[in-house]
Amino acid sequence: MTPRWDLLLTHATLATLDGEQPFGLIKDGALACANGRIAWVGRMSDLPSAASAVRTENLAGKLLTPGLIDCHTHLVFAGNRVREFDMRLNGASYEDIARAGGGIASSVAAVRAASEEELLQQSLPRARALLRDGVTTLEIKSGYGLDLANEGKMLRVARRLGETVGVGVRTTYLAAHALPPEFTDHADGYIDAVIAWLPQLHAAGLVDAVDAFCEGIGFSPAQTRRVFEVARALGIPVKLHADQLSDLGGAALVAEFNGLSADHIEYTRDDGVRAMAAHGTVAVLLPGAFHLLRETKLPPIAQLREHGVAMAVATDCNPGTSPLLSLRQAMQLACTHFRMTPEEALQGTTVHAAKALGLADRGALCTGMRADLVAWNVAHPAELCYWLGGDLAAQVIVAGQPSL
Repeated sequence: MTPRWDLLLTHATLATLDGEQPFGLIKDGALACANGRIAWVGRMSDLPSAASAVRTENLAGKLLTPGLIDCHTHLVFAGNRVREFDMRLNGASYEDIARAGGGIASSVAAVRAASEEELLQQSLPRARALLRDGVTTLEIKSGYGLDLANEGKMLRVARRLGETVGVGVRTTYLAAHALPPEFTDHADGYIDAVIAWLPQLHAAGLVDAVDAFCEGIGFSPAQTRRVFEVARALGIPVKLHADQLSDLGGAALVAEFNGLSADHIEYTRDDGVRAMAAHGTVAVLLPGAFHLLRETKLPPIAQLREHGVAMAVATDCNPGTSPLLSLRQAMQLACTHFRMTPEEALQGTTVHAAKALGLADRGALCTGMRADLVAWNVAHPAELCYWLGGDLAAQVIVAGQPSL
């Protein structure tokens, strides 16, 4: 039977991320989409002669990659924290700002004061900026509401962002992000509340994963474990802000629960890396926060490579420590600060980022995958990490439909 496709892209340089060649590169390649999926991919010389499509487009050598996946964001928030940026440059530390009532607490106040519609309207430009930069799937966390009503509000806005902008969205429940003012000095009581809210929000279809901030200024490993045990009982996957400022064994803890990912991990020791490798937990590296906080402690990149731990890269887009609206810029920072290779960085924002979200249907250019694609105004994938800034995405396609 002669193929009849919805879309056929021809004469492209394909970075399939699914081959033996670096980047899975295919020069002068073609890719076809049907019913929102990749229906055919290969060299132009192998394209079936009788194949046809409703729409055919000659990419004239442009690079075609899978759609980028931003697997760690706090995209839904109100206001900004530019004053704290100034404070840090005048010597205040992350801990100083948090203990003085700034940091997350100021974002909580802003989110609580905003209506759902106001929160949506403030967050839409950020989602659209990431789409323009080639992002077709987003993870969005709660964690600036810190009560049932406002955590629910954030998660509903995250769902609406996906529908409005036309990108895939995975929502993460992060109520164990910080201690709200009404629970001052009662962290265990707040964890009781976090645990009580989770089944309600999950039943409403708002929770794809559960996260926590396991840190000296956040929550202890024992408190984190309590949240994870409830998530496991509900069948919800977990991930963790782990070992960003100190090593409390967070990476090993989330791996113990077969967690999707351990994120930040600057202070993770070798035993934590080994635990991640044993349980298939992805390391999500967040160079935007590393850069803005002027951190000097590098994630254990060599150990991650040695033990075969998949490395993802994300923006960590948030108002306080990573106001980053370009996943491609995060890739560049990962190469510059962490010495990742351009191939590792691209894998980190595609195939490994998909794994960090538990998504097996995207992240590479191969048949059957969701047709999330980006055509770039460059000729080689390393250029995505080479150029500092610039508008490189020529066309963004989500589930076979043009979005940009």
